[in-house]
Amino acid sequence: MTTLTSLTPVGPSHLKPETRHPTPDTRRPMPSPPTVLLIDDDPSVRRALARLIKSAGYQVQTFVSAREFLDRMPDAARPACLVLDVRMPGLSGIDLQRELRLTNLILPIIFITGHGDIPMTVKAMKAGAVDFLPKPVRDADLLRAIEQALARAVHDRAALKEAEDIQSRVAKLTPREREVMNLVVKGWLNKQIAFELGIVEKTIKVHRARVMDKMQVDSVAELVRVAERAEMRKR
Repeated sequence: MTTLTSLTPVGPSHLKPETRHPTPDTRRPMPSPPTVLLIDDDPSVRRALARLIKSAGYQVQTFVSAREFLDRMPDAARPACLVLDVRMPGLSGIDLQRELRLTNLILPIIFITGHGDIPMTVKAMKAGAVDFLPKPVRDADLLRAIEQALARAVHDRAALKEAEDIQSRVAKLTPREREVMNLVVKGWLNKQIAFELGIVEKTIKVHRARVMDKMQVDSVAELVRVAERAEMRKR
């Protein structure tokens, strides 16, 4: 007679628990919205404009006066723009614009005023203002100007970063390599440069290769472009 062997029941109590590994969170943190800095000495105008700007999804920092703004100079780590009343007690908006031009702070300005005139508008725009809006300012006009100002801030910050990077490359050149680079970007041939500097052409070729390597370029045309950017940064 065949004996049946008892089978071990297979059920939940006899199964090994499944090992669960936590799923890594690969989601990137949401970037912070751009910041709009708002200066107006009128509390009601300041509150109304702050509400409007926040409703468009921007962060807002408000200031009562230009002097308070300078005393609490905001962090410039992210692109931002400035919405600024022209006439305020103490330091005016035009005065603040002049002060900011003496710094390296990239902060496009939108002027708002109830007392604007043509000469004042022309002066502000020549000094780099994005727009000059009369009070009471229309919501759509202000938001459009803010969008343009922030786009300019992003562009100018990228250009500044590139210029600083180019300057760091130039700083690695020896005095002789700088002389060679200046003549190369003028279109001089190796033979002409050698005659001008009183050294043999073979040495010029060595200097020229080092210049191209340190400046991280592959062609004379590219060297000319970065050299022009370096000159613009000096001005």
